[in-house]
Amino acid sequence: MMTRRLSRRRYVVGTGAALTTGLLAGCSGGGDGGDGNGGDGSAGEPADDVPSEIDDYLTENEARLYEGTIADYTGEDEVVVDVGAGEVGFAFDPAAIRISSSTTVVWEWTGEGGAHNVASAEGSESDFESGDAVAEEGTTFEQSFDDTGIQLYYCTPHQSNGMHGAIEVVE
Repeated sequence: MMTRRLSRRRYVVGTGAALTTGLLAGCSGGGDGGDGNGGDGSAGEPADDVPSEIDDYLTENEARLYEGTIADYTGEDEVVVDVGAGEVGFAFDPAAIRISSSTTVVWEWTGEGGAHNVASAEGSESDFESGDAVAEEGTTFEQSFDDTGIQLYYCTPHQSNGMHGAIEVVE
């Protein structure tokens, strides 16, 4: 089982490395013409093909750390989303993820931004909730998503502060 974390710092470093590698690969020829999601270590790479339902939800709710892309974790068994991310601790990181069906999402509390929870929003394919808001760093909540579709969620105490996230579950 592989756990991947994506912090803003790792995203910036990884994006720079990916761009450099892409430029070098483009100069050297070869390449398989694939989309970069075929088990080549590109898990979590941002993609701009965000489903409109996710983009609308995150944009309308001014979701923190959402920049119009979705982190692609298809093929992973488990994905970690930080709870209490960002400068003031009112964000999920990454805000939008794409996973394969039967993947487990683990929300892990950073200890920043006060007490948080995870609650499914109206329009989600499943109903899930972590329970009462807690502030303790290292707290986790796990949910496996077996059915394809869109999962929208938020933090109840910080919903009005833009603490929203979304998941696209694909085959």
